[in-house]
Amino acid sequence: MKGAGMGLLRLLCVVGLLVSAGARAAELVTLRICHEPADIHPWSTSSGKGLNYELLAQAAKASGVNFEYEIVPWKRCLILLKSNQVDGAFAGSFKPDRMEAGAYPMLGGKPDAAKRLHTDRYVLVRRLGSPVAWDGRRFSNLRGAVGAQLGYSIVDQLKSMQIEVDEGAQTAEDLLRKLLVGRVDAAALLVGEAQAVFARSAELAGQLEMLREPLVEKPYFLMLSHGLLARNENLARRIWDNIEKVRESAAYQARERVVFAEGVR
Repeated sequence: MKGAGMGLLRLLCVVGLLVSAGARAAELVTLRICHEPADIHPWSTSSGKGLNYELLAQAAKASGVNFEYEIVPWKRCLILLKSNQVDGAFAGSFKPDRMEAGAYPMLGGKPDAAKRLHTDRYVLVRRLGSPVAWDGRRFSNLRGAVGAQLGYSIVDQLKSMQIEVDEGAQTAEDLLRKLLVGRVDAAALLVGEAQAVFARSAELAGQLEMLREPLVEKPYFLMLSHGLLARNENLARRIWDNIEKVRESAAYQARERVVFAEGVR
């Protein structure tokens, strides 16, 4: 009888733990986050892998939320963010006009780079043998348009330099193929996207080259919707704070070093 009583007690304890765990899970807030269907190594891929996903998973856990991801073209992602159909979008560099679509972590009227997901850079790609050059300040021997992907922040930078821009390509591979056949004179891409295309296309890798001098280097953020900030600003701040804490943690930085050392694709 004593043994049966102890067994019943253990069973009740297990049931209690399961109920408690279920209640805690039910309390978690689920946030919808959109992301473009691009492979930007090592940060994110269309299959849901990469350092950004790892960082966000840890930040979500620390913040007591669940992230559900939706893969859509970047311009569509910003439209969904602006209409509060999603709660966040990543990874976005800072553009003043994007503040209409969503919010960045701000400090002193400027985006707080300490809350970034990562830092990335744009590079210029040209055909092998092309005289087109970029010295870090200005272009030379540019005869036609520079191609860029639709909705990407580099477009505004190029236009501010009075450079003709062709932004008709949706993907990095589409853009590089336009460059290959001479429809644009050069292409501006995120370095990770360019590397990913070269890794899977010997044809493009053998006939195009990246210039070493970056066009620009900038931080990229998880943008959050104005709707989320309006209903729970403390939660939004907590998410951004935890992104910084995770990114600066010894464990995450060690993981980042491993990924870069291995050249993960």
